Amino acid sequence: MSRTITVEGMSCEHCEQSVTEALEGVDGVERATADHESASASVEGDADPGALVSAVDEAGYEASA
Repeated sequence: MSRTITVEGMSCEHCEQSVTEALEGVDGVERATADHESASASVEGDADPGALVSAVDEAGYEASA
């Protein structure tokens, strides 16, 4: 399953990498990519949406599923 979440607070490629790594650490995520220009992240897998939001929030950004 593919899901897109909104991520606020990213301003550069380093931010994208931080968000991507946070998302890839969530159980059920097969692949994740973040894009600061669109303020979003795409996630493939069957991870719980709440866990995705929590992981991004813990990385220092604001997310909504």
